[in-house]
Amino acid sequence: MKLWSNSFVDGQPIPARHAFGKIDPKTQVTLSDNVNPHLAWDDVPAGTQSFAVICHDYDVPSKGDDVNQAGKLVPADLPRVDFFHWVLVDLPAAATEIEEGAFCNGVTPRGKGGPVAPGGTRQGINDYTGWFAADHDMSGDYYGYDGPCPPWNDSIVHHYVFTVYALDVPRVGVEGRFGGADVRRAIEKHVLGQAALSGTYTLNPALAPTKIAADE
Repeated sequence: MKLWSNSFVDGQPIPARHAFGKIDPKTQVTLSDNVNPHLAWDDVPAGTQSFAVICHDYDVPSKGDDVNQAGKLVPADLPRVDFFHWVLVDLPAAATEIEEGAFCNGVTPRGKGGPVAPGGTRQGINDYTGWFAADHDMSGDYYGYDGPCPPWNDSIVHHYVFTVYALDVPRVGVEGRFGGADVRRAIEKHVLGQAALSGTYTLNPALAPTKIAADE
């Protein structure tokens, strides 16, 4: 399989319009446009009955003690874990792309609804669900796509991997409220092919290239 995006170049910075948060010189971070990026694929394996899409950041700090704390820096050698930003299943076998903004266009406090999504698809919860659990104004189930918003004091740039899976089943065997780990387990024996591309993002002004730091 081949996967590409008209929204960003593989291995290069993700534009701020596709992020949940962007750099603000006065407040460190402010909400961004949060538009899901365009994805397109071809060279699909024979027998494909549906597609699944997962986006995850593998650079998330395993401990939050120093995260977004003034005067502190999240150390580069801190162990990192996965954070799921998008879990989408049951894309039909005839699908060849996802249009920019088709599943998300803006930040929705307390999260977008789900799991039912456009075109007969279903979306799982992303990990902002846990991140905002104790926040009175933002807590809720965050279904579908919500883009990058890494710690503004992290010492490393984060990497966001978008993976499209071609599956031999028309419907993934998950029900109700499910997340990225649930989908990975459910599709493990049903993947006919897959393709991935990644982009980078940071909210640390010391690490940010001009194209990220600027409002786009």
